[in-house]
Amino acid sequence: MNVIDRRLNPKGKSLANRQRFLRRARAQIVKAVRDASGSRSIQDIANGEKISIPMDGLREPSFHRAAKGGIRDYVVPGNKDFVVGDRIKKPDEDGGEGGGSEGSPDGEGQDDFAFVLSRDEFLDIFLDDLELPDLVKKKMKQTESTTPMRAGYSVTGSPANLNIVRTMRNSLSRRIALKRPKPEELAALEAEIKRLEETGEDPERLSLLRVEFDHLASKIRRVPYIDPLDVRYSRFEHVPKPVTQAVMFCLMDVSGSMTEHMKDLSKRFFMLLYLFLSRRYRHVDVVFIRHTHEAEEVDEETFFYSTESGGTVVSTALVEMRKVIDERYPPADWNIYCAQASDGDNTSADNAKTASLLETSILPLCQYFAYVEVGAEYKDWLGRDSDLWRTYKEFARAGGNFAMRRVRVRSQIFPVFRDLFSKERKDNAAWEAGGEAP
Repeated sequence: MNVIDRRLNPKGKSLANRQRFLRRARAQIVKAVRDASGSRSIQDIANGEKISIPMDGLREPSFHRAAKGGIRDYVVPGNKDFVVGDRIKKPDEDGGEGGGSEGSPDGEGQDDFAFVLSRDEFLDIFLDDLELPDLVKKKMKQTESTTPMRAGYSVTGSPANLNIVRTMRNSLSRRIALKRPKPEELAALEAEIKRLEETGEDPERLSLLRVEFDHLASKIRRVPYIDPLDVRYSRFEHVPKPVTQAVMFCLMDVSGSMTEHMKDLSKRFFMLLYLFLSRRYRHVDVVFIRHTHEAEEVDEETFFYSTESGGTVVSTALVEMRKVIDERYPPADWNIYCAQASDGDNTSADNAKTASLLETSILPLCQYFAYVEVGAEYKDWLGRDSDLWRTYKEFARAGGNFAMRRVRVRSQIFPVFRDLFSKERKDNAAWEAGGEAP
């Protein structure tokens, strides 16, 4: 559908410029929300936020006469300093000389425009343009979501649902059935009566015509053009809307090699993911799996706040994931997704098994697999890839449903998260060419 705005431009303004201004203001709000999200704790990620944006970006452009510049002629009474032909120097940009109290030597300015976003407004902007990739309809699940469908007509309803065509059809049928006189018949009869009155011909016929005219006029009044019985309203029934069911597996490394900084980065990433899923999708199951040298499915509280630690065997998480899939989530009926966070360390003897499990048992069942490697705040001075990164790199080069990114500081979490789950994701080759997240 194309909407053409034919409204006249308001005085001194352009509607096209106003739309550009609104887009620019929204972009500044989005940037402010993303900057604010980087400094939040996990518990406060879903609350509202006080946002500040520069006042310069809130000025809507308009057409006006230039206040300065050009050649102007003035009549200045009481002038004692200039004569005809003298050039008057332009006033300074800061308001000219004299007048008012002395201010700061750095010039004037304005405070930023500050306002508070509610929780829903913050989350709408925070999660804008994100989606689960390649979500296909495999099996429909019962849901509270419904969609209105046409279901005939009713004699009562909202004026907005008035069906004019059906109402007029009923009115026409009733008028034909009751033999309601047509306006043309009355007009012709009235013209004939008037002619006979003027000519004085056939008084007996004139009397009959007058009786017939009164009868038809009375019948028109008794049989209205539209009767309340004719009115019909379009009727709608709410039909359950099919919703695709999906499951997200969250795999997190909590081994001894994971420092508190790395665990904090992982938890923040998974908190963003959990918030995104619960906000955007009503029926997406989330399975939390923690692993050291052993893996287990845990609840949300244990996943985010447990302090257990141990060795590192990544394959155990993939084995546990496959076990849960076989028990509860048949691939023919479910869209399966997985997000994994780790520091990249793994037992050397386990790398081959991890690659084999991923290639044969996990990726063929997954719609999308995202791997996030968390690291120390400062890069490894040797500049070498971790064991797990080298293992997964072959799958990333093959493209398809596998993506991998690195995160080292808090400010990188949200850009990486948006890159992994945006509607237009950057492929792995393009990301590696561009380096780490900003």
